[in-house]
Amino acid sequence: MYLVAGATGTVGREIVRQLAEAGHRVRALTRNPLNADFFPGVEVAKGDLTDPESVAPALEGVTGLHLITFGGDAALETGPQLVELARQAGVRRVSVLSGFDRTGVEDALDASDLPWTWVRPMEFMANALEWAEAFRGGAVQVFGNQPSAVVHEADIAAVAVAALTQDGHGGKTCLVSGPEALTTEERIGLLAKASGNAVEIEFLTEEQERARLAAQGWDQEYVEFAIMLGTNPPEEGGTVLPTVEQVTGRPARTFAQWAAEHAGKFSAAS
Repeated sequence: MYLVAGATGTVGREIVRQLAEAGHRVRALTRNPLNADFFPGVEVAKGDLTDPESVAPALEGVTGLHLITFGGDAALETGPQLVELARQAGVRRVSVLSGFDRTGVEDALDASDLPWTWVRPMEFMANALEWAEAFRGGAVQVFGNQPSAVVHEADIAAVAVAALTQDGHGGKTCLVSGPEALTTEERIGLLAKASGNAVEIEFLTEEQERARLAAQGWDQEYVEFAIMLGTNPPEEGGTVLPTVEQVTGRPARTFAQWAAEHAGKFSAAS
């Protein structure tokens, strides 16, 4: 049995799907089971990672556990308790959807005897969905045009699934990228081609981007972080890595593939 935390998220849902389609028994952990819509045969369990005791019943019979490092909008502070519960339940493999900033989940796993694998993706291709509404209106405002090695959520999930179901991934950090580094303008062009909806691109200045984010209610710390990502992103964000093919045995999906899969959301007629 595999337990997937964050099962309603962009990557978690893909992990659940891929495990289920491969014939594995899957239990999807969510805070709101009544609102969850999963695939046939998937067991749904109620649990909140910020309340470890609520997760304990869902760990019964679980040998593979996928964790995330946040609860709501904050980094999880319950890593030690969750890891101890997993150890007591007999979990044998743990994959973690991990960011570049270490959290207590990684610290707790490091200090345990559980085999773990960090899955650290570059920018999600799915982040492009934030342009969908503007795309349908015919014009998109963006800030920054640096190349990004954006990665398909299904490829992130495939690396996690391999770590959960195969030997040889314990103790490894898997940095996951897409197969090419694309600028914002290039990604918008691919979306326009896939959807048949040509759009105008307006590149915002720093001042305009600050004003836009402030108007959306973001605090100053986030605004400065977003400005940094748009003007001077970390070098690794634009670095293409062979991880997906090395782990799964097939090439990483392209952004053109992602755009084709989601073209309807960007169509003027949608």
